[in-house]
Amino acid sequence: MAVFFSIFFILYSLINYYIFIRGWQAISALTFLKPFYIITFLLFAFGYLAAKLFHSFLHPILYDLFLWIGSFWFAFILYLTLFILFIDLARVANYYLGIFPTFINSNYELSKQIAAAVVLFLSSTIILIGFINSTNFKVKNLYIKVDGKNANLNQLNIVMLSDIHLSPLNGESFLKKIVEKVNQLDADIILIAGDVVDDKPHILTQRGIGKSLNRFKSKYGVYACTGNHEYINGGEESVKYLTANGIRVMRDSSEVINNSFILAGREDVSKQNFTQKRRKSLSEIMNTSTENLPVILIDHTPYKLKEAQDNQIALQLSGHTHNGQMFPVNLITNLIYELSWGYKKKGSTHYYISSGVGSWGPRVKLASDAEIVNIKVNFTN
Repeated sequence: MAVFFSIFFILYSLINYYIFIRGWQAISALTFLKPFYIITFLLFAFGYLAAKLFHSFLHPILYDLFLWIGSFWFAFILYLTLFILFIDLARVANYYLGIFPTFINSNYELSKQIAAAVVLFLSSTIILIGFINSTNFKVKNLYIKVDGKNANLNQLNIVMLSDIHLSPLNGESFLKKIVEKVNQLDADIILIAGDVVDDKPHILTQRGIGKSLNRFKSKYGVYACTGNHEYINGGEESVKYLTANGIRVMRDSSEVINNSFILAGREDVSKQNFTQKRRKSLSEIMNTSTENLPVILIDHTPYKLKEAQDNQIALQLSGHTHNGQMFPVNLITNLIYELSWGYKKKGSTHYYISSGVGSWGPRVKLASDAEIVNIKVNFTN
């Protein structure tokens, strides 16, 4: 992990340097702005990292401020870099082909300032649209039929969530809106496919974030599996926090629900990176169950989907990808994952990969919805 974070920090610094230099060049004639520009840039570029590294020493107000500023800067990094690269490519084309109009060439300093203002305005507008979209929860409906085997039920109403990412960014008021939306769906069971938390449990508790988890209503309870962010923020502490707030965490285990179906939950695939302990294979988990019932699986990362098919899982529910969260990152996640977002069926196994109701980093969604998934399962004979 140390190697990963070192590489990340180097790349992050290089990208920020690229943006900084282009901004510095744009205001080269406006010397009065330069001190303000330096201070503001450093605050935005390293606010998130400062919050995470020095959280023990920061007042909660400062911590939250750095977190908000720094996280939204991640979105700005993406779009500022794309716009600046486009301008730099245009400059290269102009050098060889002379494509710029006379106004730009004869008013170069003013043109740089106008270009910088336009880039900042467009990036801000895009991010504002993404922020608004992230607050607009959408209910996705899915209707599937599975082999009921010996199930006592004919139908099951599942409400599935993933990637809530509770933090001072996605706080208690955010959670309350999710709970209200979910409770309107009259779920038989609520399943959360990992990444419920996105900060240290003691910070969440200190802020009163998570109390509304106890307000989820369903016939058979609320279950979750671990995600990579549970482990990033301390695996055991995260599980204790979720349990204390009414969530039953499935950790490479299975449970028979109402003598009608088996619910299985896997540890996230990232467990080995953080604990040096492997997670159980799906076949190991299912070997503990002898009942002839349909199996529903929650597994945070949609990794090796065929494993569920090979183990005759009726329905697998996952999250993690966010479908890239912001365009054009979704183009990358679609290359990495067999299914980055949505529904798929392989053999007799149904899959749904959620884009998540919350977001990591900035509360910005531009490649997917903030979704709650309502799955109506019909058990057939």
